[in-house]
Amino acid sequence: MTAASVGRALPLAQRMSRLGTETAFEVLSKAKALERQGKSIIHLEIGEPDFNTPANVVEAAVDALRKGWTHYGPSAGLPELRQAIAGYIGRTRGVEVSPEEVVVTPGGKPIMFFTMLALVDEGDEVIYPNPGFPIYESMINYVGGTAVPIPLREERDFAMDVNEMAALITDRTKLIILNSPQNPTGGVLSRADIERAAEAIGNRNIMLLSDEIYSRLQFEGEPFSILSIPEMRERTILLDGFSKTYAMTGWRMGYGVMQTSLAAHITRLMTNSNSCTASFTQIAGVEALSGDQSAVGLMRTEFERRCRAFVNGINKIEGFSARMPKGAFYVFANITGTGWESKRLAGALLEEAGVAALPGTSFGRYGEGYLRFSVANSMDNLMEALQRIGAWAKRNL
Repeated sequence: MTAASVGRALPLAQRMSRLGTETAFEVLSKAKALERQGKSIIHLEIGEPDFNTPANVVEAAVDALRKGWTHYGPSAGLPELRQAIAGYIGRTRGVEVSPEEVVVTPGGKPIMFFTMLALVDEGDEVIYPNPGFPIYESMINYVGGTAVPIPLREERDFAMDVNEMAALITDRTKLIILNSPQNPTGGVLSRADIERAAEAIGNRNIMLLSDEIYSRLQFEGEPFSILSIPEMRERTILLDGFSKTYAMTGWRMGYGVMQTSLAAHITRLMTNSNSCTASFTQIAGVEALSGDQSAVGLMRTEFERRCRAFVNGINKIEGFSARMPKGAFYVFANITGTGWESKRLAGALLEEAGVAALPGTSFGRYGEGYLRFSVANSMDNLMEALQRIGAWAKRNL
């Protein structure tokens, strides 16, 4: 380092100040640091299935590697996988989709990011759920859009109020984000809710980003996609992927389904950023969609069992209460009875009780008064976490 460079400010672009983060990884890092110091930590912070990827999918990837699927592929995804996704969407959403409407990306987040980059200009308004996945708000702000939160309330089982959404629509609204089943609350939008949302949008030239990454982990009823409504077909970007459904978080593979003209632009963003998604993982993705689906059902059943047990346990602890989620693998617990702010309480439980959870404010300002617990851990660990939280509550409340 030269003397002239000492003390020189890093010339960051101004837009970097608008970029948020995902707190789960920050809390995970703190928890790992405490473990290195010898402290026992139960990890309920990270949103990742604790199951292994199904064996048939792993074998398909190994076979693909041996057969040489180790080179560049098309930026939009391998034709084999795009065709498999089109067929899968047809079976699960009841709407005919062509491979040309599919773009494969390394994880689901690029679809969120690319959608914002492609559609949202400075000052355009984006309506999104709050509490909600933090990358929504981060990306809206980063591209210069105006983030318009729609509160998700416990008394509605955290389902979006369609009338409230309709009242937020203005001439500047460019995009509306839906997420069902929802992270972090486990709330679900009913078919009636989604149909009424479509009616409220009407003929306005507003695009919809429908985040359906947890669609196969809904506990009751059949998931319904706004993509299935003919009037919304051309205005919907459906986001789905393999991480949650098939326990493939480390494989980094998601996709978007959208009108072909938008798919071309999203593909150009892929070319400019990632080039393509890893070829051998895409071949494994074909097997995931077309092969044995029994592992998905087993995971869904187990997550529901764990959620129910954790909700029953947390409701017995002073200051804590929770509703049974309708999907995903999170319990969004109300902690207003403790008198503690969510970030302070999450920190105390981590450092003093050895339980890692996320403050509700990690998911937006309307998350204050809540903690998110991921039940993607063993039942034994979940019961131990409840004992630790209960013991902490007796000492501190």
